[in-house]
Formats: sequence, structure tokens, C-alpha cells
Amino acid sequence: MRFALFYEIPVPRPWDAGSERRAYENVIEQAVAGDRFGWDAFWTVEHHFLEEFSHCSNPEVLYGAIAAKTERIRLGYGVRLMPKPYNHPVRTAESVAVLDLVSGGRVDFATGRSATRAELEGFGIDPRETRAMWREAIAFTVGAWTNDEYEHDGEFWQMPRRRVLPKPIQSPHPPMWGATSSDDGHREVGALGLGLCSFAVGIPPEEVKRRIDLYRESVAGCAAPIGAAVHDSAATFTMALCDTDRTRAIDTARESFEWYPKTGARQIATVAEMMAEQQRELGNYGYAADLKKTDDEGLLDLLSMDYLVESGACVVGTPDDCADACRRYEEAGVDLLLCLVNPYKIPHESVMRTIELMGTEVIPRFRG
Repeated sequence: MRFALFYEIPVPRPWDAGSERRAYENVIEQAVAGDRFGWDAFWTVEHHFLEEFSHCSNPEVLYGAIAAKTERIRLGYGVRLMPKPYNHPVRTAESVAVLDLVSGGRVDFATGRSATRAELEGFGIDPRETRAMWREAIAFTVGAWTNDEYEHDGEFWQMPRRRVLPKPIQSPHPPMWGATSSDDGHREVGALGLGLCSFAVGIPPEEVKRRIDLYRESVAGCAAPIGAAVHDSAATFTMALCDTDRTRAIDTARESFEWYPKTGARQIATVAEMMAEQQRELGNYGYAADLKKTDDEGLLDLLSMDYLVESGACVVGTPDDCADACRRYEEAGVDLLLCLVNPYKIPHESVMRTIELMGTEVIPRFRG
């Protein structure tokens, strides 16, 4: 199993004039440390309008800065939002290719369609169209990478024959992944021959395994991948904090580890609220209604640190504790574990300690 640093880049209130700058400076320092201490990759989200939760709206600029300061750590779009008008497929193809060039071929390209009211409504996107847009945008991007000249005439985008430049170093293109939270989404990602990003947090590894099994069954039957070849690899993400003292680790993590999954779930639940107000069917956002129901019933408030630790739904404690937790993810079939090292307001010094201890005492146990 490989390990990636994963970031939302939260900026907790109260804010001052330097809050966002400090957040980005810390993330860059942490990425460089990850490269030094043997982490495999650095991934971030792309989010818009999500105050405190994520101030990472233009991540490819950050990736370029990190590429210039690192030597071997891979850089992951986690994820690039594909529906119109978030990112035009040509601009996506160009952005990823440039990063692949300047990083020496270190890019992983994960894609998604967005799942919050703030973002979908803010960009004027009909949630019922996002899955079709996502599929078309992926195919458009792959066509731009893998053809000397390419033309596209689809439902959402059209382009006359053009030579889209530059091309990525990795041939025929960087590894591609699809993000999902629903069971149907896991099956679709597999059917398209994409790597899986199973984006669910606060659930035990045994539930992660059930979802990965859905993906594995589907991807095994993929005869016509949307990319140049099937990418049969599964990633999931978890919150992680490692320290030499178990009690201190849990105490440091508690507020952020409880805040993040509740806040994330409530962000997704807003899609159900929006669709209800507009008297529209949820379609393939049915899981948003499930989360809203869970919140309305008060169940999200039961997501405590004690539950997370006891169920193995996070990685926290001493290096031995963290290695044991990571082993459960490996046994669940996870190929890449995306470690959210600052879900909300973990101090920079604690994040740096996690990166060093995981890199020197946990990750080496999974090599071989």
C-alpha cells in the first residue's frame, strides 16, 4: 500500500490578514517534508466557496510550486471538477500536461463532479447533468492527450479539429482516477476502467472493503476503458495524526477529527435541500438525501472521537497504533491511502510530526 498526504486546506476562523498565506506556506513546507520522509504522493481537493472547510480553489498553481521544491513525490489532482463550467476539458488537458512536464512525469489525475450546493449553485450547474458532463469531459480530455489533432462534438462541448498542446510526459497519459461516494458510483468508476477514489470519511475499513469490492467486480469486467487502458487501483482517504504519545495524539486530533466528517456530510446534504426547494428529483445524488436524513435524526452528532478510534475509522496514536490502523486499510484492498493530516485546525508542528513519524516508522512497514 502506498501513502499520500491529502489536503482540503482549511482556514479556521477567526481570520486575519495573514491566515490564508500561512495556511499555504504550511502546506508547502509539509509537502516538502513528505518528499523528504518518503511519502509517495501529495494530493489536494478542488473546492469553491467552502469557508473554513476548504480554501483550495486553484490547486494546480500550488502543485507547480511544490513540483519546483520536490524531487520524487507524486502530485495528485484530488479531484479536478469536470462539469461545465468549472473547467473546460481543453484547459484541463493543458493544465495537467504542463504540470506533468515541469514535475518530470509525477502527476496523478483524479476527476469528480462536485457535491455541494454552494459550488453547484454558485457555478449555475444542474446537478442532474453532472454525471453525463463528467463522462464527456474525461473522454474529451483523453482525446486531446492521445491524438496529434483532435475534434470533439458532444452534448456539452464542441471543438473543431485542433492540436492541443503540450502533451504530458507520461504515455499515453497520466494515471486517471474517478471519485465517488455512492455504491452506484463505485460500480461506474470500475465500468469506465478508472482508478477508484472512494471518498468517504468516518467509516471503518470493513465498510471501505465492501465498497472497494463493488469496484473490483465492476472494473474486472471493463472491456472498453474511457482512458487508454484500465487503471485498476483503489484509493480511499482517512484522517491521520501520529505522535510519540497516544493520549496527546488523540487529544490533539479530537476537535478536528470530529468536526471534519460532520461538516463534510452537512455540505453534501445541502444538495438535497436545494433539489427539494426546486422540486427536482435527486437522481444520482440520492446519497445527499441519506446524509440529510442522518443529520436530521441527530446521528452525525454521535460521530465522536471515541467511535472513530474504536471502529478504526481514522489513523491516530503512536507509530504502532497508526501502523495497525493502516494495516486494516491494506487488508480492505486499499492500494493508496490518502491521509488527511489537517482536517481542520491541527497545529502545523503536529502535522510535521505526523509526516516525519509516519514516513520513518510507519510507511516503511508497508514496503516490500
